[in-house]
Amino acid sequence: MFIKYKNLNGNSNVDSFKINEYSIDVLFNGCRKIYRYSIQSAGRANVENLKRYAINGYGLNSYINKFCKYLYE
Repeated sequence: MFIKYKNLNGNSNVDSFKINEYSIDVLFNGCRKIYRYSIQSAGRANVENLKRYAINGYGLNSYINKFCKYLYE
């Protein structure tokens, strides 16, 4: 089940996310495609950071753009 992203900064392109044991799925505004960032595609450290930003509701879109933009499955 996807969780609505809090978007505390107010300008994120992230709509919602789903945290899995070894990955995080991200839905962006206006996009039907699910972007899965897994430990295989993005690395364990990046996935753990993505999970933390998602839960905190701040910085997820920026982190993806800076470190993981093309590291989805």
